[in-house]
Amino acid sequence: MHDVIIVGGSYAGISAAFMLGRARRSVLVLDAGQRRNRFAESSHGFLGQDGESPAAIAEKGKREVLAYPTVTWEETFVKSVERTAEGFVLDGTYHGKRLVLATGVVDELPAIPGLSDRWGKSVFVCPYCHGYELDRGDLGVLATNPMSAHHAMMVSDWGRTTTFFLNGAAEPKEEELALLAKRNIVIERTPVSSVDGAITVHLADGRAVPLAGLFLGTRIRFAAPLAEQLGCTLDEGPFGPILKVDPMKQTSVPNVFACGDAAAMMNSVAIAVADGAMAGAAAHRSLIFG
Repeated sequence: MHDVIIVGGSYAGISAAFMLGRARRSVLVLDAGQRRNRFAESSHGFLGQDGESPAAIAEKGKREVLAYPTVTWEETFVKSVERTAEGFVLDGTYHGKRLVLATGVVDELPAIPGLSDRWGKSVFVCPYCHGYELDRGDLGVLATNPMSAHHAMMVSDWGRTTTFFLNGAAEPKEEELALLAKRNIVIERTPVSSVDGAITVHLADGRAVPLAGLFLGTRIRFAAPLAEQLGCTLDEGPFGPILKVDPMKQTSVPNVFACGDAAAMMNSVAIAVADGAMAGAAAHRSLIFG
């Protein structure tokens, strides 16, 4: 029986384990090894690690947290969870008094030929994470959800020019069109047929638009089914469901905490680390105060 089981060993999960390990609590991290940002070559905006490989940051964190003798780690994909009188049982094998869900999410990309091959290399979500390195080149934003016009306005701050590819999505509202025009954003209504090269967008009418980078908002889903099995309350965000948590990262299910991309609207390594630290501390306090 572990004090806390953490499902997910990426940045949020490792950070939660740090807090609990430093409290000398028995912690088990169960990780499937599928970090959301594994497709990116570098990570930015995290103090002391700017430009470092995402894998290197995660591996260093894992080594550091496993130096604490009460923290253990197993590589496995957790498929099931049950509540018991003592706490939780995962996959019928792992027993814990408290549970931290740091499972992360999976990005679902539009079915455009060539897009997935460039994911994390020249196709991105976050301009804060990857916009600076594009050196104020020509940028594009692909419409995928109602927040895409807002996304285009944000991205335009990093580019010399910005093209907003509607690709069959709903026409922006009148007030959005005015704001897009104010930002000198070109609206392209011809559907996208494919992307190739470093990142060239090919349109259905035969035109090609070369870019330094293309941004889009993906549809997300939870990387593991545990939140649904437990009956955790979800919020429906513009990109998909996220776990509803209070300021202490407590979900709607007692003694279940959540952190990282599955429980936050805005995502980055720095935000995930902070989120995990709060979840780990809150799980520890719940062991003391019930």
